[in-house]
Amino acid sequence: MIEKTTTIQNSAGIHCRPSSMILTEVQNYPEHTFVVKSAAGESDLNSILSLLSLGIQHGDEVTLQVEGPDEENVCTKIAELFSYTFDFK
Repeated sequence: MIEKTTTIQNSAGIHCRPSSMILTEVQNYPEHTFVVKSAAGESDLNSILSLLSLGIQHGDEVTLQVEGPDEENVCTKIAELFSYTFDFK
């Protein structure tokens, strides 16, 4: 298992649209297990509701845990989505 910590840069935090993009990428790795931890708690990355329930806001720090083949590269890809500044207009 590998772990990466990142800070949320998106000004609106991780709301529905960023959650959807993160989970779409997670679905590309069905052989992996994903867990995200924040100050509010932790959740498996298996649904938008589980991610939204953490209430992750701009500036929050999250830790992503990934287990599976090539976990370091996969963890980096998903962690980048958490720290990405989405531009939804």
